[in-house]
Amino acid sequence: MAPRSGAAALLRTARARAELTQRALAGRAGTTQAVVARIESGRTSPGWDTLQRLLRASGFDLRAEIVPRPASQSHMMRDVARILRLSPEDRLREVAAVSRFVANTRRV
Repeated sequence: MAPRSGAAALLRTARARAELTQRALAGRAGTTQAVVARIESGRTSPGWDTLQRLLRASGFDLRAEIVPRPASQSHMMRDVARILRLSPEDRLREVAAVSRFVANTRRV
């Protein structure tokens, strides 16, 4: 059965690269071979701590990173042409208005 989740693919890849059997990985991680098999098959989705422990037992670290998404897909990009047509003074007035709006919404 092919992995159905990102965790399944990560674990299967890490275990294969470490040249470990499911049983050997389970022994290193302090769990059972059945748990490793269920995760790799996608039948269960591990928590962050469990996945991290299994990957560490395979000799790998799991890291999460927050990365900004490109703004090209944002609805805000539709307003760029209008903003670029504003004078510098009008742009400053618009920024001030947005700043007041944000400050007022924080009070609510």
